[in-house]
Amino acid sequence: MDYRLGEVARAAGHRLHVHDRLGSTNTEALARARAGETGPLWVAAHAQAAGRGRRGNAWASTPGNLTASVLWPVAGVEPERVAGLGFVAGVALADALDEACGTADDCPGGDAARRFRLKWPNDVLAGGRKLAGILLEAETLPGGRRAVAIGFGVNVAAVPEGFSDVAASLAGLGHAADAGTVLATLTNKLAAAVRIWDRGRGFLEIRERWLARASGLGSRIAVRSGVETLHGVFEEIDEGGRLVILAPDGARRTVTAGEVHFGTAATAA
Repeated sequence: MDYRLGEVARAAGHRLHVHDRLGSTNTEALARARAGETGPLWVAAHAQAAGRGRRGNAWASTPGNLTASVLWPVAGVEPERVAGLGFVAGVALADALDEACGTADDCPGGDAARRFRLKWPNDVLAGGRKLAGILLEAETLPGGRRAVAIGFGVNVAAVPEGFSDVAASLAGLGHAADAGTVLATLTNKLAAAVRIWDRGRGFLEIRERWLARASGLGSRIAVRSGVETLHGVFEEIDEGGRLVILAPDGARRTVTAGEVHFGTAATAA
């Protein structure tokens, strides 16, 4: 498998380090930042021993799947705008999957099986099952410099063992794209999406693109955050990237973090 940058990303000054095996590509990216690297630097690994998702959950590494992170420069970005990079990454990844996998007419099973949707805050779904996850991690370095790593895990070749009922893979959906193709396309799409984001000044356009792919928009939803579970209708994400729920009592409530459930799972949550 040949990991490479796309032409747009190379022209924008992105660089790529490829490893046979790492504990975590996000950890490696942040270690590079502590050593003085500013980015944009991509770190990809053929195998990952200690991958992680949100809330400290493990992210399994399966041969043929994509595991990569990008160290993104945030000098001059207002701290409250940095979280918007998670939505930039989601839009870029969904666009990359569209391009890498071809048009809906090329997809076995038709559009419903292949449409890539975004689940707040950081998952990509295919056919209602998790296809990819994104992890944004920030660190304040000595001297006050900030570093941000955006990690991508995509089930390209296979679903990790034990997750076949809730996860999907590109190969399982009938797509022939390999991890190298997905990464090259992703680097291009991220370079383009970051230009739109424009250090947070263009977040509203990113927000509209994200909402156009939002899973469960306008439907009943439950969000579990700590010991509290909120029920209602998923209305939108606001200008800060927070989930907005229309509660049964007519009040609008915003959520900054939590586990989202749709449909019958929302009722049971």
